[in-house]
Amino acid sequence: MILVTGGAGFIGSNFVLDWLAQSDEPVINLDALTYAGNRANLASLDGDARHVFVHGDIGERALVDQLLATHRPRAIVHFAAESHVDRSIHGPGAFMKTNVEGTFTLLEAARGFWNTLDGADKAAFRFHHVSTDEVYGSLKPTDPPFAETNAYEPNSPYSASKAASDHLVRAWHHTYGLPVLTTNCSNNYGPLHFPEKLIPLMIVNALAGKPLPVYGDGQQIRDWLYVKDHCSGIRAVLAGGRVGETYNIGGWNEMANIDIVKTVCALLDELRPDPAGPYARLITYVTDRPGHDRRYAIDARKIERELGWRPAETFATGIRKTVQWYLDNAAWVADVQSGAYKDWIGTNYSAR
Repeated sequence: MILVTGGAGFIGSNFVLDWLAQSDEPVINLDALTYAGNRANLASLDGDARHVFVHGDIGERALVDQLLATHRPRAIVHFAAESHVDRSIHGPGAFMKTNVEGTFTLLEAARGFWNTLDGADKAAFRFHHVSTDEVYGSLKPTDPPFAETNAYEPNSPYSASKAASDHLVRAWHHTYGLPVLTTNCSNNYGPLHFPEKLIPLMIVNALAGKPLPVYGDGQQIRDWLYVKDHCSGIRAVLAGGRVGETYNIGGWNEMANIDIVKTVCALLDELRPDPAGPYARLITYVTDRPGHDRRYAIDARKIERELGWRPAETFATGIRKTVQWYLDNAAWVADVQSGAYKDWIGTNYSAR
């Protein structure tokens, strides 16, 4: 059995669904169901005895202790995090509470539980921390991609909070011997992505005939990773990664934001044409966000060399699957576009 934190969010729910599609090993799923956590993401698992959902916060030490003592998982896979840069600029406190204090509480609970284990069970236990490439800062156009040895240079409250959590995980390994693994991923995209992030926002706005807001000149470059490839990378690291090591998981797909938006528009023109004209007519350049990193790129050779992992999807195949998923799941989109979501979109974009 494994314990997954944040397993109702975008990456976490994809991980849980993929895990149970490939294994009968049960999952205890702990999620606080904040705005981006969606119980409906896991609807296909209703009634499945392999999936035990617990509504709660990683900062609730008594709850985490109880779950560990009752279910005695062989691993913790830690996704739970506040993860949106724009939200971290408007309200950094929630990011410090969840990403830093929450990770600290989870580490302490894991350490206490791990120290109760004996022999093979203690040796086999793993604490897998899921992080981001944003902790490394920003790259110049000619810089090599981020390697696991890059210095940390976070530039937003979000990336600073994730960098802090990475350092805590490392320290709990070196100080207390807790058997940890850390993965730093590039930008994820795919099904079940909350529509505040670039790709799902462009899809849902285009279908509604709304402006497609592009920050600055749109030339910010990211490495794009299909979420199910990320999940397979995590499984590979959990199964065979060396304790105490960090593994970068990337998609080998560097693209500028404006090119992403134009690709989405072209796919929608093909799959759901708009009588009013090409969707690219809706592209609107807006004021850039403060401290916007110019380029991220992941060097994923270590995980390939040590564990034989490579992404299965190209960007062309992954983005087509993603756009088609949103076209096929309009009810899911409507359900997550609550009043709170609409208020947030107004707060972030109205003044731009």
